[in-house]
Amino acid sequence: MADTTANTLDVDDRFTLSWAGATDRGRRRDTNQDAFLADYPLFVVADGMGGHAGGEIASQSTIARLKSVVESGSVAAESIESALALAVEDIASHPDTTDEGTGTTLTGVFLDLDADPPRWVSLNIGDSRVYLLRDDQLVQVTTDHSVVQELIASGRLSPEEAEGHPYSNVITRAVGASELFAPDYLGIELRDGDRFVICSDGLTKELTDYGIQHFLREHADPAAAVDAMMEAALENGGRDNVTLIVLQVAEHSPSTAD
Repeated sequence: MADTTANTLDVDDRFTLSWAGATDRGRRRDTNQDAFLADYPLFVVADGMGGHAGGEIASQSTIARLKSVVESGSVAAESIESALALAVEDIASHPDTTDEGTGTTLTGVFLDLDADPPRWVSLNIGDSRVYLLRDDQLVQVTTDHSVVQELIASGRLSPEEAEGHPYSNVITRAVGASELFAPDYLGIELRDGDRFVICSDGLTKELTDYGIQHFLREHADPAAAVDAMMEAALENGGRDNVTLIVLQVAEHSPSTAD
């Protein structure tokens, strides 16, 4: 199984962030076309698609451009979108990009300390997902950009019917497609105890929302939660590349004067 990377960071003497991430080729794929970046204040997953090499080119190009944004010290919607525009150019000009369908999903969160009060901002293009466990309730933060999700939204398909639908892998937005779409953004209150799961559909194909919630409840440590979910996804079939990040918040207790 893939190695899990983990880190902990105290932020502004107010709270501690702990996170872990891992990616695995899975049991049935020849290559891993997923990539992820877990580098404060940006935590994202990319799931590439398009031919044998195209998906890997797309996801890694996108993550490389976003890593440069983190290194610049200015992570915001504007800088992210500028990076995505450069990633699209990288993908199009790469000598091994031969398929028209080459592209990648992108989803995750970044911490906006310039907001008052500070908040998380989720971003999403495609059908990779961000989940939030808050007050012991798991909710899907992002909305899939997929044909199946559009059918559900229009009332022509139930969530139960969506499972195993022949168009379940067809997405309606991607980074690297002919037209660059800006991500969907959502502001999220920064709250003590919150835990995010950021993942490619290789995880959600093998684990239900209940399963994700179960492993978060069972493992307080992010690395342990990542390892447990990865192991379960592989044991359940590992039909696709599997990538996930678990990120959690712990506020510091206010100090009391002697």
